[in-house]
Amino acid sequence: MKLPIAVVLVILTMGHVFSNMVRTLPALAADVLQRDLGIGPEGLAQLTGVFPFAFALAMLPVGVGLDRWGVRPTSLVLLLLGVLGSLLAAVAPGTGVMLLGQVVLGFSCSGMMMCPLTFASRTMDAPRFALWSGITQGIGNSGMLLSASPLALLVDWQGWRAGYVACAGFALLVAALVALGVPRLPAARNAARPTLWQDARQVLALLVSPALRPVMVLAFASFAGQFGVRALWGGPWLMEEKGLSRVSAGNVLLIYTITVIVGPMLNGWLARVWPHRIFLLAAGHIIAGLMLVAMVAGADLPPWWDVLTLSIFGLALCSQIIVFSLVRAAVPEAQTGRALSANNIAFFGGAAILQALSGVAAGFGGTAAGLLTFAVALLVCTGGFVMLQPRVQR
Repeated sequence: MKLPIAVVLVILTMGHVFSNMVRTLPALAADVLQRDLGIGPEGLAQLTGVFPFAFALAMLPVGVGLDRWGVRPTSLVLLLLGVLGSLLAAVAPGTGVMLLGQVVLGFSCSGMMMCPLTFASRTMDAPRFALWSGITQGIGNSGMLLSASPLALLVDWQGWRAGYVACAGFALLVAALVALGVPRLPAARNAARPTLWQDARQVLALLVSPALRPVMVLAFASFAGQFGVRALWGGPWLMEEKGLSRVSAGNVLLIYTITVIVGPMLNGWLARVWPHRIFLLAAGHIIAGLMLVAMVAGADLPPWWDVLTLSIFGLALCSQIIVFSLVRAAVPEAQTGRALSANNIAFFGGAAILQALSGVAAGFGGTAAGLLTFAVALLVCTGGFVMLQPRVQR
């Protein structure tokens, strides 16, 4: 039976749900991970920072795979790698195996959002693509709901290893749904079939191309901010600096996560009905950076301040969904997978670099310094994004 396009997109987006579950789990298990693996905050930042680094590297083969072989086979391979990476993390006796697990998970999750976006770009017109970009991001971000209060309870009950086992089971379920429900689409048509090396070079060329350069500068800090808060420093800030229990911290992050589910849909709708996308992107990222500063400045305030600042931060930073529309509009259809992959290299390459820097900062100034690393990056890269815009678009 042929499923409606919307249903197929939801199935593919479940891979993005898995990605958000598994990459944000360490934020609520930071203390027990450090204890069991014998590392400190800087070591945890470096260990989990391997995930976005592997993610960025995998964008080259993933972009080529989506354009050459299509969404369905690429999605299945990535999901099965997700099962393997989760199980490696679950059984890790020390930092070596955990490092390997994070590398495999980074490769696996690299295409979890690319798959539904590429499918949408080849089955929908531009206005519907903009809307579904927001819907896809919103549904995918619901994975952070699962890694908030529910996985906090699981970690308290059975430990952090059980959290990774739950992620492996979810990835296996999604792989079965993809195998049963996602149709094969013809690969993107090219006048001449390039070699794999030429394909990879095209991804790198798009990454630094003048047409995409402003977006790539913004992307460098954009996802890094969300990743740094939700996947690493948010939990330690609430538990160590604000004195909340694991479950209470999970509840705060649960409220924040609701904003990043609603935020992409809201911003996708705004991008569809209001033409000033450059303004929306710049304003959203500036507000997000300022909210991180405000949260750290309110260290002595009650937890409601963290709920407020994190919620505004999440809603504002979700303007990043507009980036996908800008990237899609800048390239021909045959290069969609490559261009989106180049964008994700900037997203996750920035996350890897800034997470490592935040770990060094946290080693000197604590969790607050780690958070402020991302605030500064957001403000600086937004300034670069605005300055690089052609005059006619400013």
